[in-house]
Amino acid sequence: MHSILKTSLAALVAAGITASSAAADAHGLSGELNIISDMSNPAPRAVMEGLAADFDALHPNLEVNLTIVDREAWKTQIRNALGANPPDVVNWYAANRMRPYVDAGLFADISDLWAEPEFEALASTKGAMTLDGAQWGVPYTYYQWGVYYRKDIFDQYGLSEPTNWEEELANCQTLLDNGVKCYTIGTKFLWTAGGWFDYINSRTNGYDFHMALARGEVEWTDDRVRQTFANWRQLIDMGAFIDDHQTYSWQEALPFMVNGEAAAYLMGNFAVAAMRDGGLTDDQLDFYQFPMINPDVDYAEDAPTDTFHIASGAQNMDAAKEFLRYVTSAEVQTAINGGDALGQLPVNANASIDADKFLEQGFDMLSNNAGGGIMQFFDRDFDAEMASVGMEGLQEFMVFPDNLDDILMRLEETRQRIYN
Repeated sequence: MHSILKTSLAALVAAGITASSAAADAHGLSGELNIISDMSNPAPRAVMEGLAADFDALHPNLEVNLTIVDREAWKTQIRNALGANPPDVVNWYAANRMRPYVDAGLFADISDLWAEPEFEALASTKGAMTLDGAQWGVPYTYYQWGVYYRKDIFDQYGLSEPTNWEEELANCQTLLDNGVKCYTIGTKFLWTAGGWFDYINSRTNGYDFHMALARGEVEWTDDRVRQTFANWRQLIDMGAFIDDHQTYSWQEALPFMVNGEAAAYLMGNFAVAAMRDGGLTDDQLDFYQFPMINPDVDYAEDAPTDTFHIASGAQNMDAAKEFLRYVTSAEVQTAINGGDALGQLPVNANASIDADKFLEQGFDMLSNNAGGGIMQFFDRDFDAEMASVGMEGLQEFMVFPDNLDDILMRLEETRQRIYN
């Protein structure tokens, strides 16, 4: 391993990282714990180095070895790394992004950890960590998606946050009648259209159906999929989205909202900083959960989740499991997701979050009103090739909705080729 990190526990506690209440006897672990992490950007790297050093300090007879690799490079290196002489713990992603390594027998089944009472606090993300009825990793951070909107514009036209599709459409019509587009979006790089499909499909057909489609178990020409597109087309036919969105990146679409030409943006919480930098104040900017379409299905939410996994060939399984207990504890979750660290959301429902209104709203929504399940986002939940072809089709539909039949046939042909 490239580096062995050791710092004083006192310094880490002073920084806000404390020992897990679920930790085993500090003297019970021994040997080496080898971790490979892709948390290579400055803030995440500091968090990972702190975690490794703190866990090392908590266990005097254990030597924690941490290797940090480039995040993009890790996507091509992970399979080889998990092969001969694998580390004990690695970073990766939830849901179907785990499947290649689960199917290859490279990730360890850790369902026994998830059966422990402490893991009930992670219940909102259990589905995202489950494949074939078993759990294959633990989440350590995630962030919400939802509708960020101009509260001042809503107030100007007497609009309230919608709770169902009818109210969403009514709000949109009022905005259009007053010369304001309902939503900004930039689909130049395709993935933002995937967010709209995730929400409309899961609100129309439910989380289980959406994930079955992601696994290739449902035909794209299925009438239930067509109903999703029919609901989406209501907005397209109204003129709800900004014009020429296929020419903009998500950042290039921000000025339409900042300037008041559009009233809302379906986006991840990472966009808040850019909105604030653009000049919007927290009095102008607010957030609501994507509204209900079908009252018979529960709310599912896009909340991309980063994870830790144990290699099936781990040499120190006891220490690896204890590290996973540690990083998911409420105390550690609070510290590593703080504004001075990752600046995201803890997955432990008993953790605390920074006093930021969007983090607070997102944490409450994901902890208390996401009973349908947590989606990882279109290009994580779907097979990589299916996601690529699919997002091209979704963007095409937003520009040329009359092409739907051709689009669905093309997606169905791709599904059959990939999954059959």
